Amino acid sequence: MALHTLTITSHQLEFVLPTNSPFTDIEYESGGKNIIPLGCRVGACGACLIKVTSGIEAISPRDDDEEAFIEILGFSGEEYRLACQCRLKGEVAIDVIG
Repeated sequence: MALHTLTITSHQLEFVLPTNSPFTDIEYESGGKNIIPLGCRVGACGACLIKVTSGIEAISPRDDDEEAFIEILGFSGEEYRLACQCRLKGEVAIDVIG
């Protein structure tokens, strides 16, 4: 199984995860530290808002509901995502907003 690096530049941390891992898996990799704030885990609270700084093509695509909710939160642009809705497909760097 291929491994990819998820870099959290806002915290200067890197995590190596298998392909298709949800971003929320870093909670287990970090020993339970709340690096990305997680609330509902289903894309309804906005606590896990992130900004993708590189590798946007290496994340699962967002759906219309996620895009609409991010706009409700006051953000626009494909680089804004809800971490709970993202799966890792390659090398990615993010900043935590939420």
